[in-house]
Amino acid sequence: MLPLLVSGSLILAVTVLASLLLGAGEISPARAWAALWGYGSDEALFVLYELRGPRTLIGALVGVALGCAGALMQAVSRNPLAEPGLLGVSAGSSFAVALALVLGASISTLTVFVAQAGALVGCALVMTAARLNGLGHNPVRLILAGATLTSLLMALTSLLLMFDQRSADEIRFWVIGSVAGRDMSQAIQVLPFIGVALGLLAFIARPLAALALGESVARGLGEKPARIRLISVLVVALLVGSATAIAGPIAFLGLVVPYIARHFTGPDIRRTLWLSAVIGPILLIAADTCSRLLAAPAEMPLGVMTALLGAPVLIVMIRARRMPLL
Repeated sequence: MLPLLVSGSLILAVTVLASLLLGAGEISPARAWAALWGYGSDEALFVLYELRGPRTLIGALVGVALGCAGALMQAVSRNPLAEPGLLGVSAGSSFAVALALVLGASISTLTVFVAQAGALVGCALVMTAARLNGLGHNPVRLILAGATLTSLLMALTSLLLMFDQRSADEIRFWVIGSVAGRDMSQAIQVLPFIGVALGLLAFIARPLAALALGESVARGLGEKPARIRLISVLVVALLVGSATAIAGPIAFLGLVVPYIARHFTGPDIRRTLWLSAVIGPILLIAADTCSRLLAAPAEMPLGVMTALLGAPVLIVMIRARRMPLL
């Protein structure tokens, strides 16, 4: 496991450096490199430390949050297709944010509690609906419940914004998902919540490994499956709510990251979680960097880029597992 983490950390460092040096503006990599060491022009220093630096750090936070949230949801639901975007968690956050905007809040003053509350409610509703009639572990039932709730919440969000033009203008670019234009004050606001969530995640990592063997085995080992799932839902809400509050809904990252991590670690959830915390920021920062370069001098929305990367992976997973559609 240690070699994987060391290799992942080196790749993450290279990805962060590329994010700082590359962009859609007029600042070349050479000028950005000079500014990195404090010798650049005022323009280069501003771009590096006020624009690219904060979005890179925020991208790292969002990547860690969504990567770990995806791995945790898949472990708890025992479903490799479980992902915040597919299970209504991101849609719940988006609806809560839209509702807050309609009621008078603004994107700049919006607190992270709003997005986290929406994520918690969305996740709880899907898990409850999927467990009706004792079929909570049926992967198709879980995905269908998530897709239904996501569609409903997206429709309600659109309905809210239809009657409030100011809110529609504010949320139009946020709802696509992006780390551009964010500042460090927003990252500092969500950092305590992500820290608490990761602390809880470390606390339940071993019980999750026992739960993966089955509820009967977990109870025999002295664990309480109901409590584990409750804490897991809280952790997912904290992580996804924090990520959604500062970057908007980022599609498919929570699906792709655990899939890649399990390829290297196997089914051990503890290893998958910690490797996901490294792979998540690598993929998100790399996607953000590509979004700046592919449509230069403009930028492609980050949510669009992650969807383009994640959709093929979802198709591969479904075909490889031969999952029933009915």
